[in-house]
Amino acid sequence: MAADSEPDSEVFEITDFTTASEWERFISRVEEVLNDWKLIGISSGKPLEKGVYTTESWEEKSDEIAFADFRFSVTHHYLVQESTEKDTKEELVEDALPVAMQDLLCMNNDFPPRAHCLVRWYGLREFVVIAPAANNDAVLSESKCNLLLSSVSIALDNTGCQVPIFVQIHHKWRRMYVGECQGPGVRTDFEMVHLRKVPNQYTHLSGLLDIFKSKIGCPLTPLPPINISIRLTYVLQDWQQYFWPQQPPDIDALVGGEVGGLEFGKLPFGACEDPISELHLATTWPHLTEGIIVDNDVYSDLDPVQAPQWSVRIRKADNPQCLLSDFVTEFFKLCRRKESTDEILGRSAFEEEGKESADISHALSKLTEPAPVPIHKLSVTNMVHTAKKKIRKHRGVDESPLNNEVLNTILFYLFPDAADKSTDGSESTARASTSTGSLPPPNNEDYNLYIQFKSAPSDSLTYKLAVCLCMINFYHGGVKGVAHLWQEFVLEMRYRWENNFFIPGLAGGPPDLRCCLLHQKLQMLNCCIERKKARDEGKKGNSSDRSSGDGGRTMDLGRDNQKDSDKEKGEVGKSWESWSDSEDEFFECLSDTEELKGNGQESLKKGIAKEGSKESLSLKPEGRLHQHGNLTLLHPGDPLYVPVTQEPAPMTEDMLEEQSEVLAKLGTSAEGAHLRARMQSACLLSDMESFKAANPGCCLEDFVRWYSPRDYIEEEVVDENGVVVVKGELSARMKIPSNMWVEAWETAKPIPARRQRRLFDDTREAEKVLHYLAVQKPADLARHLLPCVIHAAVLKVKEEELLEDISSVKKIIKQTVTHSSKVLRFPNPEDKKLEEIIGQIMSVEATIARARSLKAKFGVDKCDQEEESKDLERFVNSFLEQPEVSVIGAGRSPAGTIIHRLFVNSQRVATMLPLDEELKRSASSEEKHLNLAAPADFPPPAGREVILRTTIPRPAPYSKSLPQRMYSVLTKEDFRLAGAFSSDTTFF
Repeated sequence: MAADSEPDSEVFEITDFTTASEWERFISRVEEVLNDWKLIGISSGKPLEKGVYTTESWEEKSDEIAFADFRFSVTHHYLVQESTEKDTKEELVEDALPVAMQDLLCMNNDFPPRAHCLVRWYGLREFVVIAPAANNDAVLSESKCNLLLSSVSIALDNTGCQVPIFVQIHHKWRRMYVGECQGPGVRTDFEMVHLRKVPNQYTHLSGLLDIFKSKIGCPLTPLPPINISIRLTYVLQDWQQYFWPQQPPDIDALVGGEVGGLEFGKLPFGACEDPISELHLATTWPHLTEGIIVDNDVYSDLDPVQAPQWSVRIRKADNPQCLLSDFVTEFFKLCRRKESTDEILGRSAFEEEGKESADISHALSKLTEPAPVPIHKLSVTNMVHTAKKKIRKHRGVDESPLNNEVLNTILFYLFPDAADKSTDGSESTARASTSTGSLPPPNNEDYNLYIQFKSAPSDSLTYKLAVCLCMINFYHGGVKGVAHLWQEFVLEMRYRWENNFFIPGLAGGPPDLRCCLLHQKLQMLNCCIERKKARDEGKKGNSSDRSSGDGGRTMDLGRDNQKDSDKEKGEVGKSWESWSDSEDEFFECLSDTEELKGNGQESLKKGIAKEGSKESLSLKPEGRLHQHGNLTLLHPGDPLYVPVTQEPAPMTEDMLEEQSEVLAKLGTSAEGAHLRARMQSACLLSDMESFKAANPGCCLEDFVRWYSPRDYIEEEVVDENGVVVVKGELSARMKIPSNMWVEAWETAKPIPARRQRRLFDDTREAEKVLHYLAVQKPADLARHLLPCVIHAAVLKVKEEELLEDISSVKKIIKQTVTHSSKVLRFPNPEDKKLEEIIGQIMSVEATIARARSLKAKFGVDKCDQEEESKDLERFVNSFLEQPEVSVIGAGRSPAGTIIHRLFVNSQRVATMLPLDEELKRSASSEEKHLNLAAPADFPPPAGREVILRTTIPRPAPYSKSLPQRMYSVLTKEDFRLAGAFSSDTTFF
């Protein structure tokens, strides 16, 4: 065994020192990224124009690399410029400095208002940053920092990349970077110092110059001139002389006289607090040299009033409270509530009605009994008496979320017809749309917004209800107030149905499918009231003419035929009211298919299909509307009369969907298709029966000539005698075997519309609508009405924007309308998309509030000269679109004068008391004199920024002259020096 183990003991491990280490792999990976981004080789570019760092766009690319198990993100930041053919054809100058070194000396883009911090500190147009990938990782030790810098230096040298590369060190909040840029025979080192507390000698220009000179170590005497750029920033926080005019609305006042006031039907608008918290004035001296000014610890020539350049930026308040946004947001929160109305208000107010209607037959007989005694005084008190009576039984008056005064005000607003003491029942009065005072006229783009939003017209009851619920939710008990008002509203709907009062604020005709479902339901209820009212008036024999509409046509039919019916016998002699009472009860639950089958069996028994012409000739015509031109019946030759027909049943979109599902479930078999056709032909059968009753002796061809002229083909032919005659025949589709039209014609009996079974059962449909309304939870109601609330909010911001005329706001409003129309047209939109819409409305409201705040502060409306006022208004509006606005004319311009006065007033308020106390305490007259003479127009600068530039040979006198730059920023809690020092690597 020992002998066997001897060969194993001689095996030894060979270490291959040519294998790449982790450091070398890291360098290689950096080089790969630079190659992939095509950053190798010579960089070229022309000097940048002024302001391009702000006006042009910045882009970035990112990748991830690893040093062992430590991950880094590599990001390439660059300015996107439009390259022209001339730029690409520029000849590359030999030994030209890299673009980054040229940018160090460029003075066209000092202090950019919105850019990466390295752009502001070094003025670079392109650079690469290597930083720890995880936010909590950091390069803290000096050895690791040097290792990364060495890696960057090797990668730059190997690839020939002339784009500067920075490495982020220390914690990310400190924004500490070190980096390097290499060119042909030159190198720039980027260094940084960051301190919490600034040494006293570096708080002024003379101390910074000393640092810069010592750092560059120029061997030349005299020293080349140093170019200086200085910016002092002053912050104005005290707006005491300009109180924010917006006051919180007073719901109890219910008047809109003051700013932010409120009345029902008008959404509030504006910010409750000043949306602008600070004004930053930057005074800049762009081109100075060392000997021109003095700035040391004793004296300074830097007077902000004398600065050649002024620029202003505003700091916006964080999430200012805006009324309109709060209204919409709070209403949107209702969508997430789970409680039902009964759970919120306690026991149901409908319980007693439920007990009364336990017997269905009793309920139906009650609903169809003769018309109730009319109430001659239609008022809010009468309308809600029943509701209040039932509610009080279950909870005290004091416990109601809405008090009587507020409730009555809302109901008067929603139902303005209730204010009329006399009710003549005229449709023109009941249907009159009440204007809220500031609504756009019909056929206007703003008025038709409801079509895009699928909400409701801005003068409709649904729209008003949405606005009222929105206000009640915000001011009166939240979801409890909403539930209370909705319960009152539902009881009001039942009251109007039972007493034949039209619902105001709804367009006539069938439900408008372009509106929200709740609006369609209310329109459906109005249709039911209209049919019921027509029937009740027919019973009373009321001969008063109603206003134009489909219902009026049916009423005329009832009156005309009552005279004929008195002369007839048997079933034919039945009156309108006797038909409606008996037939309604008997056919209440029959389906369309059962009706068709029943009619078909009766017609076969009576032999109408075979001997219809003989029997029909013996019948008297009835149910005629008017003669149809010069057309005559084909066989008897009598004039063809247009019959009075039943109107097709109006349907809401959910009913259409339900019908579609039922028809789709019948399948594609022949039997299913046949049954589907019979179900869809109920209206056709009714019209055929009406036509037969109006035209005894008619045939199917006569009906087709009136009902569907395209299906009756006429052509001229020559008969036996050589005379040209017109002959007609049914179209090909009418001749198809087992045609539904032929079957229906054979089944149809000559029955006028007034004695047919109703196609539209208004009693059943009204009860379905009222039940639908009663079971709606506040969350469901909010979902239904949210499109109306968003519609109202968009109209409000449009109205307010017209007063300000801000181009950026117009763009956001257009985007909001487009976005809303896409989201709201579909049922059950996602909450996230709805929040985006509300966020856009919030943004618009805050922007308009900022514009008004700035106009008040700059006194735009107080300017006497029109030209000066327009200039100030343009200046104010530019704040809303630009991060920083230049003041043309600096402190001597009208805007500059106003800004100066703002600071003076602020300083006067801030320093009044301390200055008096200091003067009392001062013992020497010299100190008093100094304090009095000190300029008090501006506070001490909140930020001091200095850029020092020069071009010198470094490190030796015979080295190439290269750019040197140092940026310094001093704030109350921060001091930073960012230096870029170039050196010649060939002659040193």
